[in-house]
Amino acid sequence: MVVRFIPNLLTLLNLFSGCIAIVLIFNGSYIYSSVLIFVASIFDFFDGTAARLLNAKSEIGKQLDSLSDVVSFGVAPSGILYMLMVNSSPFPANQILNYNALPAFLIAIFSALRLAKFNIDDSQTFSFKGLPTPANALFIASLTFIYLQNNSGGLYANLLSSLTHNYFALLGLTILLSILLISKLPLMGLKTKSLKWNFIKFKVIFLVLTFILVVFLGFQSSPAILLLYIILSVFERHNTDKQQITVQ
Repeated sequence: MVVRFIPNLLTLLNLFSGCIAIVLIFNGSYIYSSVLIFVASIFDFFDGTAARLLNAKSEIGKQLDSLSDVVSFGVAPSGILYMLMVNSSPFPANQILNYNALPAFLIAIFSALRLAKFNIDDSQTFSFKGLPTPANALFIASLTFIYLQNNSGGLYANLLSSLTHNYFALLGLTILLSILLISKLPLMGLKTKSLKWNFIKFKVIFLVLTFILVVFLGFQSSPAILLLYIILSVFERHNTDKQQITVQ
C-alpha cells in the first residue's frame, strides 16, 4: 500500500534536505544550509513516528534511515565545520583544498561509526550510548548563526562568537564531538516506556529548560543545551540504576 511508503518518503526527504544543505554550504549559504539540517531533523523525527503509527516498520526503512542520517547529520555538519575552519585558519590556504580544515570530516566518519553501532544494538530504544547524530548535527548547525552574529549580544554571545572564529577552538570541538559520538556515555532519549513521573521527570526538565534557554538566548543556547543534556542524562542514569537496585 502507498500509505506504508510514507515513512520511507519522509526518510528520503531527510536525505534530500541533507544533500541540498551540502550544496549550499560550499556556495557560502551557511544560514540556509543550517536551516536545511534542522528541516532534515524534523523529517528524521517524523519518519520513525509515522512508521510506528502506520505499523510500517521494515528492515529497509531502518537501513535507509541510517544511510540518510550519514549524509544529513554526518557529511553536512562536517561541511559546515570545514568552512568555519577554512575561514578561521591561521595557516596558508591551498587553492584546491584546505588541508588544515580536513579534520572537520572526522564528524562524518564518527557519525557513520555511531550509526553502524546503533543499527546492531537493540538496547538503544529508550536511551543512547554516545551522542546521537541528530543532536550533534543540530549543535554544529547552530554554530553558523553564532559565527555570523554581529558581536553585540553581551559577554556570553561575544565569547561564543570568538570561539567560532578560532581555528584551534573549532579543532578541539571537532575532536570532542567525535569522541562523544562513539563513546559509551549513557544519554537519555525522549521516548519513554511509561508516563509515570519517575520515568519522565528528567525528560520534562530538559524540555522545559531547553525551551527557556531558546527563548532567551536563541541559537546561542546550543552549547548550554548540549551541556544540560549530558548532565541530566547522568542524573537519569543514576535514577534508573537506583530504581533497579530498589527492585532487586
